[in-house]
Amino acid sequence: MSDDDGAHDRIAQLEAQIEDLAATVESCRKIMLLAKLAIAGGALLIIAMLVGAITPGIAALSGASAALLSGIVLLGSNRSTADQAMAKTNQVEAARAALIDQLELRMVQGGGAQPSGTPADPGPAQIESR
Repeated sequence: MSDDDGAHDRIAQLEAQIEDLAATVESCRKIMLLAKLAIAGGALLIIAMLVGAITPGIAALSGASAALLSGIVLLGSNRSTADQAMAKTNQVEAARAALIDQLELRMVQGGGAQPSGTPADPGPAQIESR
């Protein structure tokens, strides 16, 4: 039974790692959205200066350029991080699935313990480790 306990502990660790990686991916997606907004804002400012809607000055041009370039860098960096986290998530999920497959699971009928004298409910089958 200690092998099963070790496998159950390892599966729990892998599931915690999957949750952490999912949080990383979600954080990257939020930052990528902000990066896209910075790119759009910088591009709009540059276009507004080109068409004459905004007086082109050193501050406006610097701000627009900074927003545009910062957005591009943030987008690329976080896309790369998100891709790496997704690849790691796939590896960890495969390891978890392999551990689950190694467990000797058997089908169990009924939902749980019944009081004595009460017929067992033939409810949905559950999986129980040996």
